[in-house]
Amino acid sequence: MTIVKLYHTWPIQLLLILVVGIALGFIIYETDLAGAAAFMALPFVVIYLVMLFKNPKMGLYAALSFGFFANGMIRYSTAPFGLSIDIFLLLTLIATFSQIDKRKYKYLRNPFVYGITIWTVFCIMELINPESRSSAAWFYSVRGTALYMIQLIILTILLLNDPKELRKFLNVWILWSFIAGVWGMKQLYLGVNHYEQMWLDAGAYKTHILFGRLRVFSFYSDAGQFGAAMGHILLVVLILSFGPIPLKQKLLYWGLSVFFFWCMAISGTRGAMFVPLSGIMVYLFLTKNFKILATGCMVVGILFCLLKFTNVGAGNYQVQRMRSAMDPNDPSLQVRLDNQKKFKVYLATRPFGGGIGSAGSWGQRFSPGTFLADTPTDSWYVKIWAETGIIGLYIHIGVLLSFIFTGVVLIFKMKNDPGLRQMSMAIFSGFVGIAFSSYSNQVIGQAPSGIVCFMSIGFVWLAYRWDKNTKPQAIPLLVKKES
Repeated sequence: MTIVKLYHTWPIQLLLILVVGIALGFIIYETDLAGAAAFMALPFVVIYLVMLFKNPKMGLYAALSFGFFANGMIRYSTAPFGLSIDIFLLLTLIATFSQIDKRKYKYLRNPFVYGITIWTVFCIMELINPESRSSAAWFYSVRGTALYMIQLIILTILLLNDPKELRKFLNVWILWSFIAGVWGMKQLYLGVNHYEQMWLDAGAYKTHILFGRLRVFSFYSDAGQFGAAMGHILLVVLILSFGPIPLKQKLLYWGLSVFFFWCMAISGTRGAMFVPLSGIMVYLFLTKNFKILATGCMVVGILFCLLKFTNVGAGNYQVQRMRSAMDPNDPSLQVRLDNQKKFKVYLATRPFGGGIGSAGSWGQRFSPGTFLADTPTDSWYVKIWAETGIIGLYIHIGVLLSFIFTGVVLIFKMKNDPGLRQMSMAIFSGFVGIAFSSYSNQVIGQAPSGIVCFMSIGFVWLAYRWDKNTKPQAIPLLVKKES
């Protein structure tokens, strides 16, 4: 009797069922239902790993997709969903280096990889900072501070080296953003669900319900991240609509622009408006059409004056929130400036800061009661300053500025494919907008904004290479070739 025939006999089947049943019962007894769920998920994990090592790029897209809702999952479970992004990226990195053609490593020789490597090495060295209170805090915090950034840039360059992947990346980004926007609309007009209400009742209401109105947060970590992310994708689809694409696609992008603008407004996040405003100025500069740039500056100036010096839209709550961002005497702004003065005194004798993970939520968790843990940083750059000192702040800003300078130069050199250049300008302007907006919020270090930003940086380098290898007058990538 062959093994196959033996397997199909009922005694063997019964024995297998009995063994699985006993194992499952033991796991449930020892670990409750969570262990049973993990046991039942094991075959799917094995299948995923097999597929991942055959096609590593699926791991990168998994990290991108999961980044949109991983932080918001804390409202539904205490499981460390944030670490799932680390697992996806680490497994993808292993799968990539285990099978990637070594000749592709030459693509990593570019200013973006060099810059992020310098910043990552510095952050790793922060582990021995004598001011650091907790190595565990360093581990949790360094992921968003540096490790995600370098992994995303490297993996994007190595795995997504095909123009089709740029379009796919944009489509995935737009789709998840649209779903997030719809969920946000549901929160505003139909109300939050039970778990979201519990999260608000636990203390989030202090920042998410102002004057009796909900600041929409969708399934993101908070309203600040949601607002900035909506401003980010608003900018991208708006710039894409200006490209060489069919009218139907332009109308779709214009409709999405209106939708994402309203999503940004209902978040009540004042700093979010600076993402599209600063990003659109970068785009106008990249077009090298200085007449349009002057017109754009005029339009932005008019919008600023309407918010700053008039009462237009005073009856609308969202407009009121945006207008308060223009007020230098805003109480929230004054509190932030006062905190920065305190940091300046504290960090005067600490050029390397208090250690990565010493401020913000990780500081409150691992070193409660300390000055850095108890003083809100608010801004991404203030957080970097607090944790890595003035030296770390200079290095970090220097790296970001090098990204911006390099991106501008590369896009200026792209002349062969208008569609490809348009996509590059869209994602690069979005990166600059998020970097600028991070002065008021920590969005560049959080998912999903941080993930799409640093994948965008990788794509800017790839797009430059693709354009260089494209013949002039090529059919734009955004336009389907006529049959």
